[in-house]
Formats: sequence, C-alpha cells, structure tokens
Amino acid sequence: MGVLDGIKILELARVAPAELPGMLLADMGAEVLKIETPEAGRDSSDAWVRRTIHTFVNRNKRSMTLNMKAPEGQAIFRKLAATADILVEGFRPGVMKRLGADYQTLSQVNPRLVYCSLSGFGQDGPYRDRPAHDMNYLSLAGVLNLIGEADRKPAIPLNLVADYAGASLHGALGIVLALYARERTGRGQHVDVSYLDTTVSLLAATPNMRFFFSDGLAPRRGEGFLGGSYPYYAIYETRDDKLLTIGCTEPWLWENFCKAIGRPDFTRFARSADQFVRAANAEEEAARREIEALIRTRDRDDWYEALVKADVCVGKVYDVAEMVADPQINHRQMVVDVEHPTHGRVRQIGIAIKLSDTPGTIRSAAPLPSEHTEGVLKDLGMAAAEIAELKRKGIVE
Repeated sequence: MGVLDGIKILELARVAPAELPGMLLADMGAEVLKIETPEAGRDSSDAWVRRTIHTFVNRNKRSMTLNMKAPEGQAIFRKLAATADILVEGFRPGVMKRLGADYQTLSQVNPRLVYCSLSGFGQDGPYRDRPAHDMNYLSLAGVLNLIGEADRKPAIPLNLVADYAGASLHGALGIVLALYARERTGRGQHVDVSYLDTTVSLLAATPNMRFFFSDGLAPRRGEGFLGGSYPYYAIYETRDDKLLTIGCTEPWLWENFCKAIGRPDFTRFARSADQFVRAANAEEEAARREIEALIRTRDRDDWYEALVKADVCVGKVYDVAEMVADPQINHRQMVVDVEHPTHGRVRQIGIAIKLSDTPGTIRSAAPLPSEHTEGVLKDLGMAAAEIAELKRKGIVE
C-alpha cells in the first residue's frame, strides 16, 4: 500500500519541472491524471512512442486529452476537479482563469482541493507575467554568477537548480504540507510556487551566503572554499584523461588525502576560517598545481580505489553510461526496468525516497497522450454516443 493511495491528482503541465511533482506523488501511490491538449496530426512513429513511454516525469500517470478552451471541455474538467484532491498546473498566471479553472473557481466546486501553481515569478509581483527559463531564474537569483571559474563566463548547471531542485521539489513539498493542513482544517488551499523564489531560497542555504547579511561579504565566482580554487575541494585530471573530484573540507579528511598521495607536508593547506569568500592565494594555488601533476601519474580508477581505502572524500567524474552501471546506484535500485504491455522493457531511474513501511512503486511507464481518455469519460458516466460526439467536436481525442 502506498502512502498516498486514494489521493487523486489532476495535472495540467507542458514542461517537465511542472510534471515532476505529480510523478513524485504518483510513485507514492497517488492517482495522477494528465490533462493534455488535443493535437492534430500527432506523431505516431515508433521512435516517438519509445521516447514518450521512457519519459521519467510521466510514469505512473494516466493521460486524457481535453480541449480546455471549449465550454464542453471546461464542464468536463470541473466534474473531474469536483472529486480531485490535488491540482497541479504549470502555466503563467492568468491562463487557468481564462480556462475557467483557476483556484477561486474550482475551490467553490471543491473546497478541499489543494491547488498547486508552479510559475516563473509567482502569482503576483512586477515580473509575474514575464517568460523565463532556468538560466534566467539562476541569473536573477544571483546563483549563476557564482558557478564556474573566476576567469570565465559562469557555467550553466543544466536545468537542475531552478527547475527541479527549486520548483519541482518545493512544489511537491508544498502539496504535502497543504494536504497535512487539510487533515486539520478540512479545507484545501492555493500553493503558489515560484521558480525564482525557490532558487533564492536554495542559494541562501549555501556557505557562500553565510556572511553576506551579517558582514556584508559578497561571494564571487570561483572564490570561497567551495569554488574550486583550493586544493582540498577541486577537480583533478588523471593519466587516462579522466577526472576525479576531491572534496576534503574537513582537516582530518584532507590529512588522509595528503598521506595517501605521499605529501603529508600539504596538510597545512587544510580549510581555514578565512576562506568562506576569498579565493586561494598564490601558495594555495601552487599546492593545487603540484597535486594536479601528481594525480596525472596514475589512472582514475587506480586513484579512486587507493583514496577510498584511505578514507578520502573522492568521486569519479562519470559519464551517464558509467553512472547507470555503478554498483552503488544499482544496489539502491536507482536503475530499474518496467514492463510495458505492448512495448516490452522500459528502463527507468528508480525512486530516491526510501520509505520503510510504505515504499513507493513504479507501476507503469509514462502513458501515450489520450491513452485513458475513454476510460475517464466512462467513469464520469458518459455513454459511448456522448464520447463519440465529443471526439467529433474535437473536445477530446
């Protein structure tokens, strides 16, 4: 039994970060119905089907198409919302109101509805109507300017920060908090999650910001003890042109590393209290260069095994193929196979949250668009003739 068995979720999202919260809850047993837009001439090739069913953020969900711009589509949606527990939407503010599906409208139909909106800048404020993507939020949040080497442009960290660590995870948490509140009050509420807000919040938790408000010390790219300029927290190239990460921010772990590479004299370069915002000085940079030359004398995996035995914080810089073959990742079931009823084995990334009594499950691969439309409409009590008429009008596919 999943911890969220019996919880019904409606999802209206066109981008993966707004789809991930529903998937996280679906893994824990929630029933998620994706509402998708009818698309004429939708691709039906085998390659498109394979890409669709492998989509991580849509597993464990059902799918139906519904023309939300048509009054008939809006009426059907209100029927679905009347019995839903959660709604997740990822549009710009105002779109759901135009579709007759905003929180104010639906909360009148269903006062227990937890309604989660994920938008770039939130439901209010001077930027609320502006378009943006992950990198734009990172730049406005002051995060992008801190990532990378000091003498280069900032490095773009995929769309992991604002999109997923920011909006997606905060969205899922906000929904769970609102569900918990509903247990006490009997009422749902609007969960307003902003990609920019959540990115600022993540930055505030980092050591870079520790002294900004208290001492006015502003962090800069490539500086501070996590910036990559210090020898104890750096990326090193090995003889076989591969990379190792060394992350020995604790003095005793750095001492283990120095002994393992035969340079115990380098223990004096352990992290010190004055390094939160400054870059490495000339002597510290010289030590890092000496270590770089030493690390190039052996292959990556040789170094890795030796440093693990020496109790050092070390990591291989994997490519994706290496990552999915890693024994720890596989032991933790972070790469799993799901059997699709018509397309065979579908490989998926596993469930990261391990619950001892009510573990999550991967019950199905991502659905094809409109795969469950007829079943959903029949559950609403519609006859075959009514469904056929809706298809003829383009309300559903």
